[in-house]
Amino acid sequence: MTEVATARRSRITPEREAELYAAVLDLLREVGYDALTMDAVAARTKSSKATLYRQWGGKAELVAKAVRHNKPGAAGGSVDTGSLRGDLHALTMASDDCEMEQNSALMRGLAMAIHGNPDLLKAFKEYLIEPEMAEFRRVLQRAIDRGEVRADNPAVDYVMHMMIGGFAARTLIDERPPTQAFLLAYIDAVVLPALGA
Repeated sequence: MTEVATARRSRITPEREAELYAAVLDLLREVGYDALTMDAVAARTKSSKATLYRQWGGKAELVAKAVRHNKPGAAGGSVDTGSLRGDLHALTMASDDCEMEQNSALMRGLAMAIHGNPDLLKAFKEYLIEPEMAEFRRVLQRAIDRGEVRADNPAVDYVMHMMIGGFAARTLIDERPPTQAFLLAYIDAVVLPALGA
């Protein structure tokens, strides 16, 4: 049974998958998570609902994977510039200011839905939060191995919190979208000093 399900899932080409994810994100921006339906996705993408459910299982997984697919570096691979500062800057520079503004607005819209929907929270943890935390752990472990950061520095456990905080607070506090310049300055002024780097 598992082999049959796997074979069915592989029918969608990477190009078609990217089109579907783009349509899902467009719909999310238009109507929000709660009003997004698999019927609407099927209509927008000229797909059958059965295909969508077979491929993604449901709305929560589809949305989480669409957001993940839209993130820079989602295809895999780890940033390694040879320094912690370089790695954090490279991760930040993977999105231009326009993408950051769009992603910031999208994540603000999804934040409420995530807290009110256990399936969406589970999917976000699996497809976005855990992979990003794993990437930050790799970056930090290399910095520890190079001697840039002490392994017992308590800030190591909060790097992801700091990065998300800077990204999210920019709009809330300054009423401006996050930008590369803002986040690079934030990394240099807040994150790196907290890590002793």
